[in-house]
Amino acid sequence: MTEKKKNLSEFTPFEFSSAQNTRIGIVVSEWNDRITDSLLKGAQECLLEHGIKEENILVKHVPGSFELPLGAKWMLEHSSVDAVICIGCVIQGETRHFEFISQAVADGIMNVGLEFSKPVIFSVLTCNTMEQAEDRAGGKHGNKGVEGAVSCLKMLALSENI
Repeated sequence: MTEKKKNLSEFTPFEFSSAQNTRIGIVVSEWNDRITDSLLKGAQECLLEHGIKEENILVKHVPGSFELPLGAKWMLEHSSVDAVICIGCVIQGETRHFEFISQAVADGIMNVGLEFSKPVIFSVLTCNTMEQAEDRAGGKHGNKGVEGAVSCLKMLALSENI
């Protein structure tokens, strides 16, 4: 169980042996861009810290989180990336729209990963308030973009070792 108000993005640095040749795609939602830009920055910094070359990080934007799965699929089909990190932010409103979007995005991202047998990472915030999103985009709970990058690299390492 995690503690309240804990920085959830803390991790033990690890060596990723294939960093020099690995290409990572990042698909970022333009919706709630103040949040997604911060998540993107965290993911990029983490990848660079683990030895991924800047020129091997391909970033593309989509209009909203709903479009992330298709953006990830196109990235895997049309570029030579080894994995994709999907970055978005959906904030609860007054209708059930939040539920439908969140579920569709989660299912879509999972299905793209299974279809291509490559890591497609869910780094999408699904928050009740903007404050909660800010807390997870570099605030008191860390940066979920960093967590997405770490998950991506760990999945690639697992793939190498199976």
